[in-house]
Amino acid sequence: MYDVELPKWGMTMQDGTISRWLKKPGDRVVEGEPIAIVETEKVDTDLEAPRSGVLKAVLVQEGQTVEVGTVIARIDDGS
Repeated sequence: MYDVELPKWGMTMQDGTISRWLKKPGDRVVEGEPIAIVETEKVDTDLEAPRSGVLKAVLVQEGQTVEVGTVIARIDDGS
């Protein structure tokens, strides 16, 4: 199982808001494929899957703001 954390995309980024999940639990994901849209203070950005596998859990709901480094989802990558 792989923990997907909210990445830090800029020097001043402290948090981000999940605008929309593009995948739902049970969906197959491919590394590099967008799985969510994250709103930051400057721009909306596609969050790409860091690993291929099955999206097992979404831990942060749409509209929720969390700090950089927060685990927001889990991907079963077979490990």
